[in-house]
Amino acid sequence: MLRIGQIEYANCTPIYQVLKKHFPCDEYEFVKGVPTELNRLLELGEIDVCPSSSIEYALHNDRYSILPHLSISSDGAVASVLLFSRFPIEQLAGKVILLSSESATSVNLLKIIMAQRYNLGCSYSVTDQVFDDAMADSPALLLIGDAALRASAEISGLHVYDLGTLWRDWTGLPFVFALWLCRDEIAGSPLIKRLANNLVQARTLLPQHYAEIAEMSSEADWMGHGRLLAYWRDNIQYDLETRKTSGLNLFFTKCSELGLIVSAPELHFTEP
Repeated sequence: MLRIGQIEYANCTPIYQVLKKHFPCDEYEFVKGVPTELNRLLELGEIDVCPSSSIEYALHNDRYSILPHLSISSDGAVASVLLFSRFPIEQLAGKVILLSSESATSVNLLKIIMAQRYNLGCSYSVTDQVFDDAMADSPALLLIGDAALRASAEISGLHVYDLGTLWRDWTGLPFVFALWLCRDEIAGSPLIKRLANNLVQARTLLPQHYAEIAEMSSEADWMGHGRLLAYWRDNIQYDLETRKTSGLNLFFTKCSELGLIVSAPELHFTEP
């Protein structure tokens, strides 16, 4: 049985829905959670494969292999990784920015953007507070996933910065928020090879199934059918083409420059 981490965010709903509906999953066990929790389970060996935070690979690349041709990424606005601020971003120097406890890669992306794009020194603190309480205690808050999507639709009067947009406008490259990682011990197993192939096929089927998935998706209840479809079609991408690996490598290099990781790792993929 292959234990697969399943991120419970709207950005991942389509790929899991198509996988489960159109491919045999009798040898798969799906374990649900948020990115930081699934990162932990993968590190502990309690799950075998997962769309895991990109920074997790950089931190533990000696333990993991990457499933080829797959990611959770954006080429510009991602819509679900957002910095909410009571000040223009240029005025956040010396201020405390609160961070979602669910985030890993996006936290480090924000630190890079603030330090290297804007040349700002900021402090950071992780919070589990609800939006209103967090913004009462801090001038800015980073949210990811469904929390960011909800807040962007409900909150007004704040500066809102999309980290996918900030990165692409700065570097000219897409940003890879998550990679499909598996533990090295099973990287060559027939189950992993089958899953990798099925996921690539599922990815190619997504556009023709978005409307159908949205109709039965719980996210449409609070996002609205049209907004959910636009999010999947215009913001979230699932491939890992050359420009995305270039963006990923640049992110790792910048993480290394800031001391967030020891060194930028080489990308090690499972066999296709």
